[in-house]
Amino acid sequence: MGIQIDNYRRILEELGSSVTLVAVSKTKPVADIRALYDAGQRDFGENYVQELLEKAPHLPADIRWHFIGHLQSNKVKLILPVVQLIHGVDSLKLLKEINKQAVKTGKQVDCLLQVHIAQEETKFGLDEAELRELLRTVVAEGMDQVRICGLMGMASFSSDTRPVDKRVQVPAAFV
Repeated sequence: MGIQIDNYRRILEELGSSVTLVAVSKTKPVADIRALYDAGQRDFGENYVQELLEKAPHLPADIRWHFIGHLQSNKVKLILPVVQLIHGVDSLKLLKEINKQAVKTGKQVDCLLQVHIAQEETKFGLDEAELRELLRTVVAEGMDQVRICGLMGMASFSSDTRPVDKRVQVPAAFV
């Protein structure tokens, strides 16, 4: 079917200029990503390390890659040279590894902390206590190579379209 550029442009118009659209390119061929890039898209999301590493060298260097999948600590060093934002930091162990590898590369890494908001226990994420402890540790240990840009969560699958109101209290020092 390929990329439908008219739909892409319509979506951009609806979103407005204050929103960054991240095009999820997982399982898509390089040619489709290139077509969307040629239409102006610069932010792409991948959720498999190997797929990201296979595609990135064949595409323009100014693409802003987002890692949107579950990331294992032993894969951090592989993606750091490529990614702009890691969306799913779901443990202190992972954040420490990101910081450690970022120190080695001299790169500051933008991250979103993944908060567990789903009903399924199979979803990843921090609970409120873990989130507080992680934030305290970031400050106490001076993890300067990671920049926490916000929170993200994976909702449960549901036919209910009402907004979920599961708020996590973030300490005032981090707001």
